[in-house]
Amino acid sequence: MLNLTPATKQPDVLDALLVVEGPASGQIAAVEREKWLSVKSYLHNPVGLIGAGILMFMVLFSFVGPLIYHTNQVATNLTAVALAPSAKHLLGTDESGYDVVGRLMLGGRSTLEVGFAAALIASTLGTAWGAIAGFSGGWVDTIMMRVVDAILAIPPLLLILVAASIFVPTVPVIIAIIAVVSWLITARLVRGECLSLREREYMAAATVGGATKRRVIVRHGLPNLIDIIVVQTTIEMANAVLLLAALSFLGLGPPLPSTNWGDMLSQGLTFIYDGYWWLIYPAGIAIVLTVVGLNLVGDAIRDALDIRLRGR
Repeated sequence: MLNLTPATKQPDVLDALLVVEGPASGQIAAVEREKWLSVKSYLHNPVGLIGAGILMFMVLFSFVGPLIYHTNQVATNLTAVALAPSAKHLLGTDESGYDVVGRLMLGGRSTLEVGFAAALIASTLGTAWGAIAGFSGGWVDTIMMRVVDAILAIPPLLLILVAASIFVPTVPVIIAIIAVVSWLITARLVRGECLSLREREYMAAATVGGATKRRVIVRHGLPNLIDIIVVQTTIEMANAVLLLAALSFLGLGPPLPSTNWGDMLSQGLTFIYDGYWWLIYPAGIAIVLTVVGLNLVGDAIRDALDIRLRGR
């Protein structure tokens, strides 16, 4: 008869197996507790709350603002060109007679939509590429990562400029171009984390317990990538906003009647020596605030999800 005494028990594998394939009630309680601790840690982070407040303000300003502050952003008004800020036009008008506040709202909507869509596509593509390479290993990993290294060797702005000059820069095309050059860093980060996860004891324990490779990856591998994916997505959003602003500043953004903050900043700089400050600073401040807010939220989410940083 087999006698399992404490001396013959293998706690490093068996305990890990109990954690991975243990009672459902215990797993649910642990997961719910971990989620609560993450939310609590975020809510106690003033940096994260400031970043979330900035982003919420920008979203409400861009999408809800036009419903409250009505302006005509279709027809030009040559009788109200470059008017100074007043009670009728809170931030004045631009060179075409458009109300600057209304223009900021319209440009913010376009900027946020392009930035968020491009970041989500880039994060999805980068996560899939990195996870396949990291969990597969061997020659598959080598080939896939050499492709990433080869593309990374080319300056991203150069790729964007070439692509934007070849294709008509519509909003879907701009989203696709930004996403194509933004997924590479995510792929490398996810691949590195997957290589680390492959060596964890609970992954080995699940395999010893009879779980298939697909089950091990889907149930125990991918959930542990959530923190990296979420944080990197916020960073990609900030980068996408800056890339869109750079493209529009160079005249390669979406054509009229669409506008964005980068386009407004580019047009406003032509009047930099004429004293029309309201054509320059509002768009620039909006870009800076959005990027800062995204980075603050990303840092706070990282601190909340990373147990090692929690409580610092």
